[in-house]
Amino acid sequence: MIQFLLNQELHSEHALDPNLTVLNYLREHVGKPGTKEGCASGDCGACTVVVGELHNDAQGVEHIRYRSLNACLTFVSSLHGKQLISVEDLKHQGQLHSVQQAMVECHGSQCGFCTPGFVMSLFALQKNSEAPDSQKAHEALAGNLCRCTGYRPILAAAEQACCNKPLDQFDRRQAETIARLKAIAPTQTAELNSGDKRCLVPLTVADLADLYDAYPQARLLAGGTDLALEVTQFHRTLPVMIYVGNIEEMKRIESFDDRLEIGAAAALSDCYTALHHEYPDFGELLQRFASLQIRNQGTLGGNIGNASPIGDSPPLLIALGAQIVLCKGETRRTLALEDYFIDYRVTARQDSEFIEKIIVPKGHTLFRAYKVSKRLDDDISAVCAAFNLQIDNGVISQARVAFGGMAATPKRAKHCETVLVGATWNAATVEKACAALAEDFTPLSDFRASKEYRLLSAQNLLRKYFIELQTPHIETRVTAYV
Repeated sequence: MIQFLLNQELHSEHALDPNLTVLNYLREHVGKPGTKEGCASGDCGACTVVVGELHNDAQGVEHIRYRSLNACLTFVSSLHGKQLISVEDLKHQGQLHSVQQAMVECHGSQCGFCTPGFVMSLFALQKNSEAPDSQKAHEALAGNLCRCTGYRPILAAAEQACCNKPLDQFDRRQAETIARLKAIAPTQTAELNSGDKRCLVPLTVADLADLYDAYPQARLLAGGTDLALEVTQFHRTLPVMIYVGNIEEMKRIESFDDRLEIGAAAALSDCYTALHHEYPDFGELLQRFASLQIRNQGTLGGNIGNASPIGDSPPLLIALGAQIVLCKGETRRTLALEDYFIDYRVTARQDSEFIEKIIVPKGHTLFRAYKVSKRLDDDISAVCAAFNLQIDNGVISQARVAFGGMAATPKRAKHCETVLVGATWNAATVEKACAALAEDFTPLSDFRASKEYRLLSAQNLLRKYFIELQTPHIETRVTAYV
C-alpha cells in the first residue's frame, strides 16, 4: 500500500495499476480534470502539478519543499509519503489564490487550456521565491507552452504573484501538513499491485539490491521522465517496476576535497548547485536540460542509465573522468563512465546491477561544455561537446574530449586527443585536431541535424573552446545554434 496527501486528504492505495500516471489518476479516479493532457511527453506543461515533501534546509530547519512536476510522466507510486497539489486545490473559501488572481488581472489567459499548468508553475515559483526575479520566472515557465498569447502578460503575472506575496492556506497549515506527512512517512517497502502489474517501493539500497535480485526483469523507476514515455507514447505495459526515489542514500550529494559523490536518484535540480559551483559550464548546461518540471523529476543516474546517445550529462561526465559505482547484491564495482557505454542503448551493466552513485573529480579548471540545439530551452541536443585539457607552459599534457549526438553512444574523440597531447596549444594544433574529428566520428543525419552539420559543429566547438581560452572574458558558452 502507498499513502499520500491529495491536498489535505489522505489517500491510501494498494490495487491501483502501477502504470497509472498522476494525470490520469486525477482526471479519471478522483474527478479533478483541471490538470490537462497536452502532449503526454513532458514538453508542454499543461499537466503541471506541484508535489510537496519534507525537507531540511541548510540550517536544518524542517519545512515542506514544493516542486512542479509533469503529471503525465509521473507514476502514482512516486507519490508515496508526499503531498500532491492540483489546480483545484488553490482556490480557498471561494477566493482565488494570489497566483490565479494575478493571471486574471494581468490578462495571462486566453483559451484557457494551458492556464492550469501555468498557474501551478507560478504557484511553485511563488513558494520558492522571496521577491520577483525575472530569470527565475523565465526558468519556472520555460516548460509551459501557450499557443494563444504572448508570454508578456504571463511574466507580468509572475512578477505580481511574487511581489508582496500574501500568506495562503498552505502557509497557514504548514505545521499541520508537516505533522501529517510525518505520520505517513514510509517505514518499510511499499507496493502497488493490480494483480498482473506491480511496483515495489524500497527505502534502502540493501532492500533495492534484494528486490532487483529477486525480480531481475523489473524496470527501475527514478524520475520516470524517460521510462514513462513507454506507457504514454508507445502504449507498452510495464509488468514490474521498482521505484528508487524514496531511497535517501541514493539521493545524497556529498562534496569531498577531490570529488563530488552524487547519488543516482538525486534530482537534476538538486545536482545543480554542487555541479555549478565546481564547474559553471556544467551548471549552465543543466539550466538548459529540458524544463524545470523535468529537472525536478529526472535524475543524473537515469540520464546515464538510459544510455541515450544524446543524453546531455554523459559527455560532460566522460570529459571530467567521472566514474560510476554499480551495485549487485552485496557486491560493488567502480567503472569509468566511458566504459559503461558499449553500443546503442547497450551498457556494461549486468543483470540485477544498478547505478548507486556517480563520482565526479574536482579541480579541472579548463573544462568547458557546449550544447547545440534548435532552441535555447527545453530541447534535446543535436551535438553536445565537452573539452577538458591540461596545459603546461603552452603544451597540452592531457586531453579529454567527448561528444554526444555524434555516435551510437556518448564517446571520447581519441584521434583528436592524440593530436592534442604533446602539441603546442595554438591555432595550427586546433585545426589538426578538428580534422581528426572526422576520423573519430561518422554521425547520422536525422530530423535534428544532418551528418555534415554535426561534424562541422563539432569542429567549430573545438575552435570556440580555443578562442575562449585565449580570451577568457568572452562569455558565450553553452550556446544554442539554429
